[in-house]
Amino acid sequence: MGSLVSKKRGSASPGSMQQDSHDQGGNSDISGKQGGTTSAKSLPPPDVGKPIEVKVCKASDMQDGEMREVEVGGGKALLIKEDGEFSALGHKCTHYGAPLVKGVLCNGRVRCPWHGACFNAKTGDIEDFPGLDSLPKFEVTVENDNVVVKTNKKVLEKPKRMKEMSCHSPDNDTVYLIVGGGGAAITCAETLRQEGFKGRVVMATKEPHLPYDRPKLSKALDSTGEALALRDKNFFSVYDIEVLTEKEATSVDCPSKVVTFADGQTIAYDKLLIATGGKPRPCTSPGSDLQNVCLLRSPTDGNYISQQGRGKKVVIVGTSFIGMEVAAYFAEKASSVSVIGVSSTPFGRVLGEQVGSMLRKMHEDKGVKFYMNNGVVEFKGENGKLKEVVLQSGETLPADLCIVGIGVTPNTEFLSDSGIEMTKGALDVDKTMQTSQDHVFAAGDIVHFPLPMADGEKVTIGHWQLAKAHGRCAALNMLGQGVEFNSVPFFWTMQYGKSLRYAGHGAGFEDVVIEGSLDDMQFVAYYLKGDAVLAVASMNRDPVVAQAAEIMHSGRTLSRADAE
Repeated sequence: MGSLVSKKRGSASPGSMQQDSHDQGGNSDISGKQGGTTSAKSLPPPDVGKPIEVKVCKASDMQDGEMREVEVGGGKALLIKEDGEFSALGHKCTHYGAPLVKGVLCNGRVRCPWHGACFNAKTGDIEDFPGLDSLPKFEVTVENDNVVVKTNKKVLEKPKRMKEMSCHSPDNDTVYLIVGGGGAAITCAETLRQEGFKGRVVMATKEPHLPYDRPKLSKALDSTGEALALRDKNFFSVYDIEVLTEKEATSVDCPSKVVTFADGQTIAYDKLLIATGGKPRPCTSPGSDLQNVCLLRSPTDGNYISQQGRGKKVVIVGTSFIGMEVAAYFAEKASSVSVIGVSSTPFGRVLGEQVGSMLRKMHEDKGVKFYMNNGVVEFKGENGKLKEVVLQSGETLPADLCIVGIGVTPNTEFLSDSGIEMTKGALDVDKTMQTSQDHVFAAGDIVHFPLPMADGEKVTIGHWQLAKAHGRCAALNMLGQGVEFNSVPFFWTMQYGKSLRYAGHGAGFEDVVIEGSLDDMQFVAYYLKGDAVLAVASMNRDPVVAQAAEIMHSGRTLSRADAE
């Protein structure tokens, strides 16, 4: 078998450099924290533009713990006063641009009201996800009770800042291998470089795409891998992150510290992160192999589904978030949309009957038809192509396209002989994201990990935000920093322009307290077990979920009295 260990630095990055690395969404020093080895070091210093100095308010006018959006030289900044000190940062979340002034300031960090990303209130550094980039930071002084913000035009114009990153040093032959190419994988790779690691960082993914924004898949089926990419080709080349695409791992030899791939090649590692994610669970009913019975996992899948479903009869099996987001996508694009679910209400297990019924009505108002407490008996076709879906109820639905969204299973079969301990296919990890094998870490949808807000109970949760938090924690501990995982699950769904946000871990909830109006889609739902609030969901009530997430992160438990 051949080995990739001698592979030249940077040669695995696909394609050529297409843009200056300063365009990666920040104002970072691309020469790296401790010096790098790429040609980026020879670039001239960036033109910072004209200095800007603005008196934005009176110091005595701001209360402690207050945030304000202030005008600065034709742009805006987020002005923060906490513990008597002022700081100024970029005013928009680096994930999807949410106004941070509407978020939550607590214990030295700002939490985004939309998707829960957290930033250090003094430095702007990202501390929790789903984004990747940090906020720009501006100088603040107080002169005669006037709060003065100082910056320059170039910094002000950039809404994102990438942390300084190191590069590979030719005399460092240490190999940190990442198997997988999703959110956990890219966050791990970036964290290693941000922390000054100068060995080789190799990311091997079986997908043909660079790491991309997976949550967008079911919301924007027609997006390409390039459009969804989290970083462009140039980024990986500049920072010496070797990306091997279409590279599927087939086994891991932990004692020898070697990973074998489907093409017969091997990579020896010093530290390993396994972040292979989940794979869609297929439907086993007869006829499931017919053309146009589809699973959604990649941009290629999404593009095909989008093309085949326009103007056609679309059937969706499963009332998961993926299934319902696909239904919303097709509501005005397909000739009909039918949804088949095994329960009485969509999302009932996660969001409860009341919220689930509200979301079902939202879909029905757009023409989507539901067949609940049901399932698929058979897919019928003609000339190998889907024509009908036969239900357990005896009904037959005409169908040109069927998308199956009935959950995922951990993509871990290749580890069956690795000696890594598993629970129902998920890799057991400790608080540092290390598996039962030395030097082997795991992150994302495939891990069974201790959740702090659940008193360390081990859980498996498939959230994009958690995958990235896992990836960062794993990277820090691959570097021997002894950091324990601490993040609150946070997810969201967007349907028909309406966003529902959710924080916490509501498994086993016994009661739901609703505050507000479900009919008006302005509400907060508290999920309780006994007297304790396990999770909080909301629609059009920001930043309540972000506030709840901060309370949970601090170690406090919300009570029924708090909810009521």
